[in-house]
Amino acid sequence: MPGKSTEIRPFGPEAIAAAAELVRGGQPVAVPTETVYGLAADATNAEAVARIYEAKGRPSFNPLIVHVPDLAAARLLGQFDAEALALAEAHWPGPLTLVVPQQPGSPIASLVTAGLATVALRVPAHPAMRALLEASGRPLAAPSANASGRISPTRAAHVLASLDGRIPLVIDGGATAHGLESTIVAATGGPLRLLRPGPVSVPGATTHSVGIEAPGMMESHYAPGKPVRLDAATAEDGEWLIGFGPVAGNVSLSSTGDLVEAAARLFDLLHQADDAPGDRIAVAPVPCDGLGAAIRDRLVRAAAPRPA
Repeated sequence: MPGKSTEIRPFGPEAIAAAAELVRGGQPVAVPTETVYGLAADATNAEAVARIYEAKGRPSFNPLIVHVPDLAAARLLGQFDAEALALAEAHWPGPLTLVVPQQPGSPIASLVTAGLATVALRVPAHPAMRALLEASGRPLAAPSANASGRISPTRAAHVLASLDGRIPLVIDGGATAHGLESTIVAATGGPLRLLRPGPVSVPGATTHSVGIEAPGMMESHYAPGKPVRLDAATAEDGEWLIGFGPVAGNVSLSSTGDLVEAAARLFDLLHQADDAPGDRIAVAPVPCDGLGAAIRDRLVRAAAPRPA
């Protein structure tokens, strides 16, 4: 997609139909929510999600928020205890994201959750995002629709300022109502934990966190339980090799050197390597350009020495 022109359409039935077709075809589109504009893609399609990162130039694969049309749809993807249900019923649709354990067999791509056993879920209130959810029939992963490190967009013009030519379509729904990202609360057992403050106040939630569980948290999170060696051309004794390009390995991120495919497969293969024979993991060289920088960032974190 990079290099092609970005179309902008006013919010309406034609724009939503065009966006839904793109989403079902594995492409990301920019759409307003009540907080900021989001860059939405099919959360069950790992390559579609990888294209979000490709467009944003995101430096690290942090968990993404999954948008769904209602609480019933959310409960198909995540496990809600009584406190999570109470928050959802009180604040959805609206600018509250709940991090909950994933349902067994959840179809959400592992790239969305950064390999974690939890999922961040939100039922948005904005009519454009709600219309796209209905028309596409997909749960939508949607970080803010801006290049990584840029100011979050509250108007369609802000999206174009950093993503023009990198995504196919922006739905223009005017200025967003809040202009601030959603509140994120973890409800994973024990006390509720505030992971990111936002428009919704959650009295009694603690601010304690355990690594990255949601967007905007910058510590290391999922990593394999085995030592990881990077830039390996061949496997040494006791190693299970994840290949890339000309390095075949036991499995490959992408035999053709496709970085979108590699990003889509990254966390699934790290989990597979963790469960494979051998007591160490080796990973073939991955280039540092474009999406490769985000892949290498995650691999460097995976290979970092564990705290004593």
